[in-house]
Amino acid sequence: MRALNKLTNIQIKNFATGKYSDGGGLWLHKRPDGGGQWFLRVSIHGRRREMGLGRYDSKGEFGASLKEAREYAEKWRSIVRQGKDPIKERERQQREAAKADYTLETVAEEAFEARKAELRDDGKAGRWFTPLKLYVLPKLGQVPVEDIDQRDIRNTLAPIWHEKADTAQKALNRLRITLRYAAAMGLDVDIQATEKAKALLGKTRHVIQNIPSMPWQEVPTFYDSLDKGTITHLALRLLILTSLRSKPIRFCRLDEIEGDVWTVPADNMKALKGHETDFRVPLSNEALSVIERAKPLARDDYLFPSQRRGVISDATMSRMMKRRELEFRPHGFRSSFRTWCAEATDVTDQVAEAAMAHVTGSKVERAYRRTDFLEQRRVLMERWADHVTGKSGEFARMVR
Repeated sequence: MRALNKLTNIQIKNFATGKYSDGGGLWLHKRPDGGGQWFLRVSIHGRRREMGLGRYDSKGEFGASLKEAREYAEKWRSIVRQGKDPIKERERQQREAAKADYTLETVAEEAFEARKAELRDDGKAGRWFTPLKLYVLPKLGQVPVEDIDQRDIRNTLAPIWHEKADTAQKALNRLRITLRYAAAMGLDVDIQATEKAKALLGKTRHVIQNIPSMPWQEVPTFYDSLDKGTITHLALRLLILTSLRSKPIRFCRLDEIEGDVWTVPADNMKALKGHETDFRVPLSNEALSVIERAKPLARDDYLFPSQRRGVISDATMSRMMKRRELEFRPHGFRSSFRTWCAEATDVTDQVAEAAMAHVTGSKVERAYRRTDFLEQRRVLMERWADHVTGKSGEFARMVR
């Protein structure tokens, strides 16, 4: 048996440049600058392997002392006695340690950060991440992302797969994006795990329900009841008159309105997010009247500010309708308007869809269509205002 522990600290300190054996395959390579490097020579499966054990430091503060180097050497010699290549085993252990650092939660957060630019308000509302945060991460957040498989996903989403189907689908979608992001990072993940989990979960029994909308015949009575001149009442009136979603209403700025045209930035329009084209809204006389009433309440150029700072929240108008014990919600007035267009006017589908900022037709068709039907929409929205304010309940013919 080869002699062990042949070196002493004093010898090492006085060594010239060169390589010195401590026995058992442990060597020290002394450098000209006085520093040194430990390495271990072993034979495994008929091959000689040489692995570094770190730099030499007599105090063990910035490297391995003689005592520590001997401990490291014995650790890896024991691996050799087990018939394993010490270098490959160390690499395996390093991969395992790295894998533990990339949990599902850490990768999901990175994926969310990378995706923020594509989300409304840069994801500030938190809706993108919420399904993961509430239903997935509490169970799987600390699991290495490389270990996630379809059974893990199935077991996690099964409790809400039928009862909260929309949320479960969103969580599954976010997981799919997270796994693809992990694959792009070079991690060994199964990017098909979500599809496999979906197959295991089966078809959902949940029936998707549309947002309740007020019948268009009842809108005038409700509109008339919004008579207090508060920010909430005025915002709801403008929402009904323009048939827009709540975001452009809430973030309406006075400098966006010129004459009887309101130019809504594309970033505030769901269908136009990420596009360069803003959306022009023709304002009826009634809509202009609502804006004039709201101007004294404006703050920081926002027409509908909140009591504290910023603008009114997405839930402000909904809460008001809920307090009145109505089943309808603000977004439903878009359906009220669209049904009115279909049942009480002869407006074309193209103009009606354009009024709601819906993207219609193929890419080629849209490329050749160079109009937003502003003038036709101007007539349409004036007739809608007439209906809403109770001035006309007759069939509305549109001038072409």
